[in-house]
Amino acid sequence: MATIRSLKIKTSTCKRIVKELHSYEKEVEREAAKTADMKEKGADFYDLKQQENVLAESRMMIPDCRNRLEAALADLKGTVAELEESNEKEGPEIDEARSTIADVEKLFETTEA
Repeated sequence: MATIRSLKIKTSTCKRIVKELHSYEKEVEREAAKTADMKEKGADFYDLKQQENVLAESRMMIPDCRNRLEAALADLKGTVAELEESNEKEGPEIDEARSTIADVEKLFETTEA
């Protein structure tokens, strides 16, 4: 049985993962710039290799984060559907959940296009 409390938790989870995804995307940009700068300046081979490993690790986190976000979104949608079936169709928590669902779906649309 879905409750308002579980809805709040799942909504917060989605929001947290979205922030995490944006953070990883910014980190990849920052590390890519740093790697390019090191190549340009002719940095030591070992240092450059280490920096490339850092960049690769950052890039690997983005698909993982997206997968977790997709799972959290599906979970949130299921909870909203359960609450709607039990005649709890209104309230600030449900409105916030619907808003979060729309934001996450918009995020997926813009990154896939």
